[in-house]
Amino acid sequence: MYEFNYKRPSTLDEAAALLNEDTVLLAGGQTLLPTLKQRLAQPEALVDLSAIESLRGVCPDGDQLAIGSMTTHAEVAAKATIPALASLAKGIGDAQVRNRGTIGGSIANNDPAADYPAAVVGLNAVITTNKRAIAGDDFFTDLFETVLEEGEIITNVTFPQPDAAAYMKFDNPASRYAIVGVMVAKTSNGIRVAITGAGPCVFRQTEMEAALSSNFSTQSIENINVSADGLNSDLHASAEYRANLIKVLAKRAVAQIDG
Repeated sequence: MYEFNYKRPSTLDEAAALLNEDTVLLAGGQTLLPTLKQRLAQPEALVDLSAIESLRGVCPDGDQLAIGSMTTHAEVAAKATIPALASLAKGIGDAQVRNRGTIGGSIANNDPAADYPAAVVGLNAVITTNKRAIAGDDFFTDLFETVLEEGEIITNVTFPQPDAAAYMKFDNPASRYAIVGVMVAKTSNGIRVAITGAGPCVFRQTEMEAALSSNFSTQSIENINVSADGLNSDLHASAEYRANLIKVLAKRAVAQIDG
C-alpha cells in the first residue's frame, strides 16, 4: 500500500467534513482494501465509516424496509423482511465477505457482477444520502459508476415491500459473483425485472416486464429473444451465454413466485 492518513469519525457530519477529491470512504473494504494492497489506488486519506452507528440497522416500517448503509450482508440475510432480498444477501460471497461487506459499500462501488443492484432496481428502492434521495432507477449509470457526487455519503436504502419477488443467480463458483442475476418483482408500480452481471451495469428487461404484466407465467416470456448486443463477454461466459441465462433465470424466478 501507499502511505495515507486514516480517519475514523463517529458521526455523519464529521465524515462529510473530511471528504475531498483525494479522500476515499471505507465501508466494508471488500473491494477497496485489495485495490490499495495492489497499489491500484493512492488516496490521500481513508475515512472509515464503521464507527457511525446511525448508518447501521434493518428497520421495517409498515410497507417499507429501511436498511442502513453500513449494515452487513449477513445482517440483511438474517433480518430483512423481504424474503427475496434476504435470500440475495445470503448468496453473496462467503461467510467472511458477508460479515464484513456492507450494502452501502456494494451499491456505491457498483461492480457489474454485484447482487444488490438487481434488488435496488428490481424492488424499486430509494437510496438516501446525506444530501438527497435518489430513485434506484436513476442511481446506477455505468461500469463502477453511479450518480454520487463528491461529499455525498449513502445513509440508507429503503425498499418498498413487494407483493412477491424472487432472485435467481448463476454465479461464479469461486467468488459467487453473479455471472447473471435476475430479480423479478410484483410491486405497487407493476412488474419489474432487473438484470445484474450480464452487462456493464444493472438494467431492466422491459420486454419481459410487459409480457409478465399481461400474463404472469413462464409461458409469457418463452418466446422472448434476449439480444446479446452490449452484454459482457469474458472468460466466464460469452455474451450469447449470458443472454440465454437471462431468460432461463427469469423463468425460474417467475416459477418460484407462481409456485
